[in-house]
Amino acid sequence: MDAREAENVFLSVVIPAYNEEGRIAGSLEKIVAHLAGKPFASEIVVVDDGSRDGTARAALAVLEGRVAHRVIRRETNTGKGASVKEGVLGASGEVVLVTDADLSTPIEEMDRLLAALEGGGEVAVGSRALPDSDVRVRQSRLRRAMGRFFNRLVRLLVLGGFRDTQCGFKAFRRGAARELFTRLETAGFAFDVEVLVLCSKLGYGVREVPVVWLDSRPSRVRLVRGSFGMLKELWRIRRAHGRTCAVARKRKGSSPVSGGYWP
Repeated sequence: MDAREAENVFLSVVIPAYNEEGRIAGSLEKIVAHLAGKPFASEIVVVDDGSRDGTARAALAVLEGRVAHRVIRRETNTGKGASVKEGVLGASGEVVLVTDADLSTPIEEMDRLLAALEGGGEVAVGSRALPDSDVRVRQSRLRRAMGRFFNRLVRLLVLGGFRDTQCGFKAFRRGAARELFTRLETAGFAFDVEVLVLCSKLGYGVREVPVVWLDSRPSRVRLVRGSFGMLKELWRIRRAHGRTCAVARKRKGSSPVSGGYWP
């Protein structure tokens, strides 16, 4: 994409991927098809986080000649947060949408997040835990239990006001995206929490939006090692943003009709 094309991009879709050769092509086909029906220019940014398979090659095979795109190949597996950061900071769009490679939240749900941004927010986050959320395929009981435990720790230690911090479907206006992700330090799966803490710290309005969600197996999050890593990251976030966390833990989320949580 040349400089002139980049200036005209409205929406950048950023997709972190690790060992997704088996399903990245199918997900990208769905994204390309949905974007083709939109009246604005888009780009797709895939960040391959040091995959050991042909993820980058499979992504390029789908995207070449069909849509403006970038496929970034990281040499080592650094973490989801680091990959999302590189993708967001390299995006050209007025709005940046981050979505998981497995499309657990279908790409069609981006319309809800874009509508939320049009309503006045700088950040819109998908949620699986609001009354109007539509969870069609649930995770295993163990993963649901561990997810609830993690969410309680987030509210207790770091951040109140959100029903679901970890849904991998979030949209940002470009100015907010650049400021937030430039400051982001969490390289792993808990990066979502730090992004929301930074929203509170910097005064960005956040709207929590109910979305459709379908569990996609196999998950790339390993239960024991991944959970321990996320807890360590959560503690680091609390230490790094202590004063902001002390305020944010006391906040209560409002109803989804009024837009969720606002700093």
